[in-house]
Amino acid sequence: MASIFTRIVQGEIPSYRVAETDRFYAFLDINPLVPGHTLVIPKQETDYLFDINDQDYQDLMLFAKRVSEAIYKAIPCKRVGVAVLGMEVPHAHIHLVPLQSEGDLDFRKEKAKLTPEQFQEIAASIAKSLEV
Repeated sequence: MASIFTRIVQGEIPSYRVAETDRFYAFLDINPLVPGHTLVIPKQETDYLFDINDQDYQDLMLFAKRVSEAIYKAIPCKRVGVAVLGMEVPHAHIHLVPLQSEGDLDFRKEKAKLTPEQFQEIAASIAKSLEV
């Protein structure tokens, strides 16, 4: 059975796309720690990040770096934090989280509540920053 992320890539489940290549996909987390919290995934479903072959891993990290630079330009923040947990969805993924403080990267805290319009605006802003 395909993971929820594979279903997003295949268009079966809608997402707020930030960036996409033929091999990778970045989209807003629908339960964000803060506005702009983005997930970066390989399109090829692999359960565990460190099971990805070395070349794909390196390319995924470079893609995540480009997305993080766009987040930094689009969302007022001091840094963009990176987290790899991989326990909640059996599909390798990287969390990119705009940070004002280290506490912003606490997955136990209450999630930000955003409207569909806010998600769309944030995704468009990050995507536009990628184009510059």
